[in-house]
Amino acid sequence: MHIADAPNQGYAPYDSGKAGDNFVHRPDGSVYIGAEWPGRAVFPDFTRAQTRAWWGTLYKPFIALGFDGFWNDMNEPSVFDSPTGTIPIDVLHRIDEPGFRSRIATHAEIHNVYGMENSRATYDGLLKINPDLRPFVLTRASYAGGQRYAAIWTGDNSSTWNHLRMTIPMLKSLGLSGFSFSGSDVGGFAGTATPDLLTKWIEISAFQPFDRDHTRKGTCDQEPWVGGAEQENIRRRFIEERYRLMLYLYTLAEETARTGLPMMRPLFLDYPDATSDKHPIDIDSGVESEFLLGHDMLIAPSPYLEASDAYTVEFPSADWYDFWTGVRVPRPALASDPNPNASPSVSQQVALSAKVSPTLDALPVFARAGAIIPIEPLVESTEETPRGPLILRVYAGDDCGGALYTDDGESFAYQHGNYLRMNFSCPVTSSGLEVKISKHEGTFIPWWKDLRIEICGWKAPHGVVRQDGHDSAILIERDQNFVSVTVPDSGTGTSLHIE
Repeated sequence: MHIADAPNQGYAPYDSGKAGDNFVHRPDGSVYIGAEWPGRAVFPDFTRAQTRAWWGTLYKPFIALGFDGFWNDMNEPSVFDSPTGTIPIDVLHRIDEPGFRSRIATHAEIHNVYGMENSRATYDGLLKINPDLRPFVLTRASYAGGQRYAAIWTGDNSSTWNHLRMTIPMLKSLGLSGFSFSGSDVGGFAGTATPDLLTKWIEISAFQPFDRDHTRKGTCDQEPWVGGAEQENIRRRFIEERYRLMLYLYTLAEETARTGLPMMRPLFLDYPDATSDKHPIDIDSGVESEFLLGHDMLIAPSPYLEASDAYTVEFPSADWYDFWTGVRVPRPALASDPNPNASPSVSQQVALSAKVSPTLDALPVFARAGAIIPIEPLVESTEETPRGPLILRVYAGDDCGGALYTDDGESFAYQHGNYLRMNFSCPVTSSGLEVKISKHEGTFIPWWKDLRIEICGWKAPHGVVRQDGHDSAILIERDQNFVSVTVPDSGTGTSLHIE
C-alpha cells in the first residue's frame, strides 16, 4: 500500500502524510521512495498509531461519494524496483503504539505485519467515520489476527487448472489459521481462462466463503456470460444456487465470527474419526479436493479437474444425501449386517463412497443425513427482498438439527439484540418424524412469513400432521424425493409430528 510521491502538486494524501511525518525512512533519515503503480511512491509507517489514524481519514471523501467497501492491494508491500520485491530490509519503522515500548525497528522485523497494520488502519478509519456501519475491507496481505479487520484472497493467481486445484487446500488452510472470510480470484488473475476452466471455477467457488470473478487488465473478458449460451447457463445455475444458500452462508459467517470455526473446512475438523487409524482423511489420495461448507455440506470436485476420468468420492461418515436430488447415497451392506438400511455402529467402520463420472455441468455436492439447511427463494441481488416462504430442507437422519442466523447485514444493531436466531431439530420417533422449530431469538423481523419444510428420506406413510400436540389440517405435498408441509412462522415456535 503506497501513496504517489507528488510534492508541490496539491495532492492531499501526500501533502497531509508528509506534514505528519507519516512515511517510512531510510537509515540516513530520508523518506524511502520506491517504484509502484503511480511511479515514485512513498509508504505509510503503519506501526505508528498516529499514522494509522491519519490513513483512516483518507477514506472520508470516498464514503461521501457512496463507496461501501475498500480493497487494500499491494500491501505486502510490493515494490517494483527492489531486488526483494518489497521494501528493503534496512528501511526503518517507528513503533509508537499504546501498550508497546516506543522504538525503531527495521523492515526485516516489520515486513510480515505490515499488511495487517494497513488493513487495521483502514478498518479503524472507516469505523471512526461511520461508527454505526460495519466496515468492509479486503486485503491481499495480513498476519495472525488480521481476520479482525479484513477479508482476504489468495493473491494474483493464474488462469490454469493447477491454480484452481491449489485453491482448495489454500482456502482450507486459511480457514484453519483463522481467516475464514477468504477466496480466490475466480477464473484466475493472470492469463485468460478457457471457457471450461472458468465454468468449473465458478461452480466450485459458489460453495466457498468469498466468491469474486476477477482478472487483470489486458486479459480476455471473464464475465459469467462469455463463452456461449451453454457455458453461461451452467454458470448461472451455480451462481443462483449460491443466492439460494445465502442464509446458510450467513449463518456460517456468524458462527465463524463467534466461535472461530471456519466456514470452509477440511473433513478431519468435523470428522476426526473418519479413518480407522485416526489419520486425517483429507490426505488420502483423491480426497484432498473435497471440503466441507459448514458441518452439513460436502463438496467433492474431481482431484483432476481438467480430466474426464471417473473418480471416487470418499465420505467422512456413513449417511449422506445428494444435495441436488435429495436421494440418499446408497450404503454398502456388510456381510454381518442383515439389514443394509440400518444405521451402522461406529465399530462397523462402514466406508461410504460414490463413483462419479465428471461432466462440465455437474459438481458433486452432498448434505449430511440429519442436516436442516435453510434455502431462500431466488433473487438477483442481496439488496432484493425474497418473495415466498423460507424453505427448511430436512435430510432425515440421526443427530438431526440445524440453525439459522440473520440480521440487517450492515449495522452493529445486532449487538443490541436486533438479530434473529432460530434452531431446528427433527428426531425420528417410533410413530413418525417430529420437526421442532424454536421461537425467534432477537428482535430482527425477517422477510418471510411462512416456512416450507421439505423432508428428504421420509415418506410420511399415513399422511397425517399434528401440530403442537393437536390434529391439524396441514396438507402434505409429495414429490418424487421428498414430502413437504408449509406452516406460518409466527415467531413463537412450533412442533410438527408427521406420520
